[in-house]
Amino acid sequence: MAQHEHVRVAVIGSGFGGLGAAVRLRREGITDFVVLERAASVGGTWRDNSYPGCACDVPSHLYSFSFAPNPDWPRTFSGQPHIRAYLENVTDTFGLRPHIRLEHEVLKMHWDDAELRWEIETSRGTLTADMVVSATGPLSDPKIPEVPGLDGFEGKIFHSAQWDHDYDLRGKRVAMIGTGASAIQIVPAIQPEAGRLTLFQRTPPWVMPRMDRAISGAERWLHDKVPLTASARRRLLWGIRELQVSAFTKRPNELGLIESIGRSNIRRSIKDPALRAKLTPSYRIGCKRILLSSTYYPALAEPNVDVVASGLKEVRGNTLVASDGTETEADVIIFGTGFHVTDMPIADRVVGAQGVTLAETWKDGMESLRGATAAGFPNWMTIIGPNTGLGNSSMILMIESQLSYLADYLRQLNVLGGRVALDPRPAAVGAWNERVQQRMKRTVWNTGGCTSWYLDANGRNTTIWPGTTTEFRKATRSVDLGEYEVIRAAGASAGTADRAVEKEAV
Repeated sequence: MAQHEHVRVAVIGSGFGGLGAAVRLRREGITDFVVLERAASVGGTWRDNSYPGCACDVPSHLYSFSFAPNPDWPRTFSGQPHIRAYLENVTDTFGLRPHIRLEHEVLKMHWDDAELRWEIETSRGTLTADMVVSATGPLSDPKIPEVPGLDGFEGKIFHSAQWDHDYDLRGKRVAMIGTGASAIQIVPAIQPEAGRLTLFQRTPPWVMPRMDRAISGAERWLHDKVPLTASARRRLLWGIRELQVSAFTKRPNELGLIESIGRSNIRRSIKDPALRAKLTPSYRIGCKRILLSSTYYPALAEPNVDVVASGLKEVRGNTLVASDGTETEADVIIFGTGFHVTDMPIADRVVGAQGVTLAETWKDGMESLRGATAAGFPNWMTIIGPNTGLGNSSMILMIESQLSYLADYLRQLNVLGGRVALDPRPAAVGAWNERVQQRMKRTVWNTGGCTSWYLDANGRNTTIWPGTTTEFRKATRSVDLGEYEVIRAAGASAGTADRAVEKEAV
């Protein structure tokens, strides 16, 4: 076998998950690791999404690492440039640059059962690792729907996550496809310069007012000089969201009051009854992601904007035809149609112990143990894996919980000693997912009467965590060896792995 560079841990991706993993590895005293990043800089989704108006819908002081507080956030809800700058700063502050391999796209990962390690083929060569941490994230691969005739469109086409900043929208006939989190930020940002803006809306979102403001110099000074004040602010923001969870997960019928605020937000800006009817959702608030904007509805009320309450059915030349038959001429099509969330493309590139890909293993739906590990894929872990998403709080909280699980996983390998791997037992994976799906049944995401990107092709919610971040933190505080099969390397002469189960205490 050819000799390749070998590392203890290979991290895939350099967004919040990947950089967080790198920091945690260093804090655990592990320096023998690399971060493989396919792009030319770090930042993940906050590098890729640079569309006009791009910003976070989670408060800045909660959408940041607890171990890397930023006292200088300029607004209560930060824009993309500031979040990207924050991640660059984290990279420098924690000395991560020497570990990061930019423009190293992972093409294939293959588990070597004889050597108990992963062989990783990248666009810049091959290396091996004892463990892989996949932090590619669910919002990394844009999804453009297959629309008949799209390849014959004579104008410009791009996805919101692949914004063409060289294309001038001034005076153009712009078609915006989709009404998700990106679209409601893009529409107000480009409406003033577009000649004509047509929004294709399959389902109206619930949009709540965005309570955004500049953070004063005095506040920033206080957070810098007295860090406990920033910590208290973060805990307050976190606590409010923890208290909200039960309405989404246990008592969706109590969300009527919130819906009334949403309807009031529509009435305030939309005076035309016909347009108001188009924009008013018919499903329970929270079933789809709740969006925040105080400029979306006013933009839709402008005279150069049309709302087509239907999806895009086909393209004929430069004419866009909606499912309801509406025809619209366009110079440019912008897709705000989301990402491959329940069918992560990285899964096609991971080949496990049985010689099958993770995509094949997950063909009937994604399943993992505690949102982290998958049966048949030893020493392989996802950050933001199945059922770790949130409907109302900060993903950074979930990421940090998973980093604690990663840290204990590596400690367990150390305690076991020698060449060793952990493979989650199928029964443990099944039991965990059964509990998750049972809890999911009464949540607003399953009962709210909508179809969302949280659901996979089988209608199963494999995206959202049906509980509080506190519950998830407890569930991932440590690794239970009883949920894993311990795989040890056999004698050096055998050259194979002994998969005898060992019973060890946690």
